[in-house]
Amino acid sequence: MFSGIIYNFRGLWLGIRTPRLLMLGLLRFLVMVILAFVIAGLVLAHHNELSGLIWKKPDSSWLVWLWYVFSWLLTLGLVATSAVFSYLTGQILFGAVIMDIMSRATEKMLTGAVTAPSSMSMAKQFVYLIGQEVPRTILPVLVSTLLMIFGWLTPLGPVIAILSSLAAAVLLAWDNTDIIPARQFIPFRNRVSFLKTNLFFHLGFGLCFLIPFANILFLSFAPVGATLHHIDESRKGNVPAADSGKAPAG
Repeated sequence: MFSGIIYNFRGLWLGIRTPRLLMLGLLRFLVMVILAFVIAGLVLAHHNELSGLIWKKPDSSWLVWLWYVFSWLLTLGLVATSAVFSYLTGQILFGAVIMDIMSRATEKMLTGAVTAPSSMSMAKQFVYLIGQEVPRTILPVLVSTLLMIFGWLTPLGPVIAILSSLAAAVLLAWDNTDIIPARQFIPFRNRVSFLKTNLFFHLGFGLCFLIPFANILFLSFAPVGATLHHIDESRKGNVPAADSGKAPAG
């Protein structure tokens, strides 16, 4: 677990002092922020209309205050939903590509080569990686949401909240450590098995993502630290071997 924390800090430091990685990390951050602000701004600009679709503004002065409370509670819920939606959209459509470019740049800088199938074009590789990003992006949100709902329905709310945060940290860490294995077309089940056998490393790597405000910075440069870890583990022979270079069937 301590090793995971160290690799996250190493990746952050390397990313900040390398101009190309710094630019890519900031670009990934800006994509998420711009999408979140645009969607949240649309919600705030039309919150009265959205509330009116569910509950028409009452004429009674006794009820109108309740309508305003309902309107702003609905707006806050929609803003939170828009933040999640913007993260999912930005990560799947843009983040996965930027993460892979950061990983390739780090790998080439440290080893002189990029481990990717030579028989497939760059465009097809990116399309495949975006497809692989869908379960890795949705899974953390889904698991955290289910645990949160379960916590609301049971007296174990505080315990469930902690477990939910730790689960999200592990899965967000895996989203980064899985970049190179996915690029090498290692079967999905093998990559999940690697996550299970290195659970505490991923927990340590993901703990930095739970620090308010600083987590944005760590997430932006996490692909660098994850690539450093993969390179070191590859030299020790502790990662699954890549397939023959062909995309898996289906």
